Amino acid sequence: MNPEKLQKMTEGVRIGGKGTQRRKKKIVHRTATTDDKKLQSTLKRMGVNSIAGIEEVNMIKSDGSVIHFNNPKAQASLTANTFAITGHSETKQLTELLPGILNQLGGDSISSLKKLAESMQWNKPTGDADMGNDDDDDIPELVDTNFEEVSEK
Repeated sequence: MNPEKLQKMTEGVRIGGKGTQRRKKKIVHRTATTDDKKLQSTLKRMGVNSIAGIEEVNMIKSDGSVIHFNNPKAQASLTANTFAITGHSETKQLTELLPGILNQLGGDSISSLKKLAESMQWNKPTGDADMGNDDDDDIPELVDTNFEEVSEK
């Protein structure tokens, strides 16, 4: 084995200085639960209060996508101007949530929704344009064969 490569591999596994034992494996103790506990303790120090009765939270991003929380845990501290929303989130497009989200839209979102509707109208063919179009390219021509004779054979 190449001695340079071996030296490079052993650099990161030594616990102390030269002559100490090597670590068998690198253990990372940080998990999501410890992060959650740290966050909750920080929020408790800020004096947040839990808000009950919130069924859904929608955060609308500037690109038109929506971060949707269903039955989240909401906490707020008005003195610190801090809101914390925790729970399972899904990133969806604005069009997927459209009928129920209209009352939550602000001025910016309504203008982007109008632009979206106009672009959909441009892409949608109108009925008048199809009426004047007499192309029968998609309908095959009828062949001059007697099908009864062919089926009897």
